[in-house]
Amino acid sequence: MPPRPQVRVRVGRGQVTVDWDPVPGAVGYLVHRADGDGPARVVDHRGGDLLAVPGPPYPDTTVEPGRSVRYAVRPLLDPDRSDAEPLGPPSEPVTTWSPGRHGTARCAGEGQVTLTVRAHRPTGPLHRPWRDMIGSEHLSLLLCRARVGGEEMGAGLAAALGRVRRELGVARVRAHGILGDDLGVYREVDGVPVHDFTGVDAVLDALAPTGLRPVLELSFMPRALARDPSREVTAAGVASPPRDWDRWAGLVGDLVRHLRDRVGVAEVRHWAVEVWNEPDLDCFWTGSRADYLRLYEVTAHAVRRACPELPVGGPATAATRWIAPFLAHVEATGAPLDFLSTHVYGSPPVDLRPLLARHGRAGTPLRWTEWGPTPTHFAPVNDTAWAAAFVATGMRSAAGRVAALSCWVASDHFEELGRPPALLHGGFGLLSVGGLAKPRFWALWMLDQLAEWETEHQIEGDGAGSLVRAWPSIDPATGRVAVVVWNGTLDQGVLDRPASHRRWLDRRVRLRIEGLAASAYRLRHRRLDDETSNLGATARRLGVTAWPSEEQWARLRAADRLADVHPPYRVTPGDGAVDLTVPLPMPSMSLIELVP
Repeated sequence: MPPRPQVRVRVGRGQVTVDWDPVPGAVGYLVHRADGDGPARVVDHRGGDLLAVPGPPYPDTTVEPGRSVRYAVRPLLDPDRSDAEPLGPPSEPVTTWSPGRHGTARCAGEGQVTLTVRAHRPTGPLHRPWRDMIGSEHLSLLLCRARVGGEEMGAGLAAALGRVRRELGVARVRAHGILGDDLGVYREVDGVPVHDFTGVDAVLDALAPTGLRPVLELSFMPRALARDPSREVTAAGVASPPRDWDRWAGLVGDLVRHLRDRVGVAEVRHWAVEVWNEPDLDCFWTGSRADYLRLYEVTAHAVRRACPELPVGGPATAATRWIAPFLAHVEATGAPLDFLSTHVYGSPPVDLRPLLARHGRAGTPLRWTEWGPTPTHFAPVNDTAWAAAFVATGMRSAAGRVAALSCWVASDHFEELGRPPALLHGGFGLLSVGGLAKPRFWALWMLDQLAEWETEHQIEGDGAGSLVRAWPSIDPATGRVAVVVWNGTLDQGVLDRPASHRRWLDRRVRLRIEGLAASAYRLRHRRLDDETSNLGATARRLGVTAWPSEEQWARLRAADRLADVHPPYRVTPGDGAVDLTVPLPMPSMSLIELVP
């Protein structure tokens, strides 16, 4: 049994930071709070999915002001709580008073954060987990000529994927539902299977100019091969297991051999295969868990026989479910597993490395092939600056421990749950219809401007390391320093509170960059917040309602950039250091660059 966490709390303006010592073997933690004499409940930051967080600290901005509160933290040993007892022992409760009314914390330095960056002390290469892959609607949409928002959906999706490749450095795209009936891969003639990959080839030809390579999600079941053809996911296929396992294996094997012969082994080794999509959800899989485990085993062996160089993984489950039984099945059957994949929304991904180690799979790459602020389509949070800070927090948490944290999805050109009814409709995309950057895109763009090496830094003050986080970097060859700093919370409820309440969470950062070797630098500071570099705010100022007019489109495109706080200017370090003040409202992000 793991030890109990040792919990500490710090009260700040508008928030309580809960901190604790990590517990060996834990994949994540649940933060519990009791208000007054009430019962203890898991703090719900309204992510709509798994509420566990990967580790400390946790800023609780859901707490009501001026109350006695008790906090406890419980380690999570298995994120799938539907199975046997997955929790370790809870910490001893810690009692404190939540911030007073009107956000007064009654403490010195409230609302102030000090960040010291030591540019002369690099700590290691900077890992960019957003670069491995991006999510997408069915890639068959690349062939669609229907128009939405004044542009062809296929052309709009292709343009978005190309921009993600060019500006964010993303290497691959998840080819959702590649075996659907919309591509005509399978039929039977007089009871004999016929495989036709013409449609798949057309999709991959349309994808090639974007520069992205595919991760082939092997789903959904062609209707002619389905055990239950009545359970349609979309027009692209059904949610059923195959009625004939050998014919399914034959389809998979023939597809892989076809692709290998078409592009060559040297190319296909950079691709990957993921077996199905969210088989733990009834809408995507009508079989049992045992049926899926058999599907994975049959599929992975078929892939390996057809092309040993093509990586294969799964189980691609929602909310991090089925991981332990999946790993146990792979261990028992010897099924190939080159990477573990799963999904989560509303929280940074938990740390599955202890679970892999317990199943003898330490070192197996982890790919979160769907991730974002909410699993809900048409959710307003998708278009907000809050979501940008959420993305930065998740990527910083995942760096160095996962191979991929794949944002769902690249473009608002999406039809699985309904085509876009307006420019701003809460779509999953990083880019709108029309290819305009939403705040989450700019969050990744800022992070991708970071230099090659992380640097040592120290952050102190009200919400430091919990609300306010930083990611500093340096290029040792040129001396360029880049720092991204942001103010964010996992609590989506802040979006529903009055602006006066949200201002309690505003912070002012005193930034000091030390160890600068050059005599002068060009300083540039760019910003994203509710009103700056924000497509939604720009559209509202222009009076856009559903779709923009031609004039509004032109003005939106002219504003499609990350705004400077002020024009770049020259700074001269004093004793090798530069001091700045960076206001950070809730939510916001800043990118500060020093170039010799």
